Amino acid sequence: MRSPNSERPPYALTIASSDSSGGAGIQADLKTMTRMGVYGGSVVVASTAQNTRGVESTYVLPPEEIRAQFDAVTADIDVDAVKLGMLATEAAIRTVDDRLADYDGPVVVDPVMVATSGDRLLDADAVDAYTDLFERATLLTPNADETEALTGVWPDGPDAREQAADQFFEWGTDAVLFKGGHLASDSDTVRDVLLTPSDRTTVTADRVDTDHTHGSGCTLASAVASGLAQGNDLQRAVADGVSFVHSALARPADVGANGSVNHLVDGEGPLDAVDRVTEP
Repeated sequence: MRSPNSERPPYALTIASSDSSGGAGIQADLKTMTRMGVYGGSVVVASTAQNTRGVESTYVLPPEEIRAQFDAVTADIDVDAVKLGMLATEAAIRTVDDRLADYDGPVVVDPVMVATSGDRLLDADAVDAYTDLFERATLLTPNADETEALTGVWPDGPDAREQAADQFFEWGTDAVLFKGGHLASDSDTVRDVLLTPSDRTTVTADRVDTDHTHGSGCTLASAVASGLAQGNDLQRAVADGVSFVHSALARPADVGANGSVNHLVDGEGPLDAVDRVTEP
């Protein structure tokens, strides 16, 4: 019997893989969701033996176990948003795509292919399977390398981003967030560009001079999914997500040889460090 004082919090589900060091993957997702005021659940796709220096081994769960986790959660709990991270293999991607067929909430897809350390996290033959999954995406959050791997376009300027976005839209995604952290590294400003078929939103923040970026992509996608789970519009969710990651990078966690983003920072982040401009 539920307590009379209980309340239903926003609920987000991460479908991704475990990072044993805690900086990325499902661990980063759940920490971020908690810091953003969202109750997080998980579907574990794979277990990685990983630290801030690299990935030592990966074990991918059988499709029936991935399916069972998803079915168990959704049979009992109303899921307000889904975040997809490292899916590892074509079989896992196909399984997740199948389970999301009847889900009508927002889905944030982080097409994880390569870790910050450079270790490959996606089978080469699984790349094509992503194009079907993108039809489920409310938002896609590829980094520059992932954008190039998927579309053949390096997104280093407005025309290139438009070209890549057109390909993603053709595959069915509703919006794409092009992350600027790896681009224009000589600039003092980072520009993340959110494109939909009808408008463009640019979110700018001061560049943080740090190498402690382990988990930054997972953290951003989870922060955006948290905002969507709370009912925020996409532009607000992206701006708040960028703000949280900016704060987590500005005060990184000194763990391991290479450090990590710090999920213990204030969940709202330094809002005065982020500007948002929307254009039609």
